[in-house]
Amino acid sequence: MTIGELQAYGFFILTALLVFLLYGYIFHLYRSQKTGKRDYEKYGRIALDDDITSEPVEKYSKKEKLEEA
Repeated sequence: MTIGELQAYGFFILTALLVFLLYGYIFHLYRSQKTGKRDYEKYGRIALDDDITSEPVEKYSKKEKLEEA
């Protein structure tokens, strides 16, 4: 087995791993949105409404943050 073959196998394995991670992340986003855990569509508003006086996308109080942890 030559170095070139090892590089080819390594490239293939790395590419397959990255594809698997990408699809896993996409599935996580889709499932989170479907179950209502988080609404990612409202984050798209950040790019359009990014003025300093704009309302935050999510409002958290310190109490809510402590309950999540």
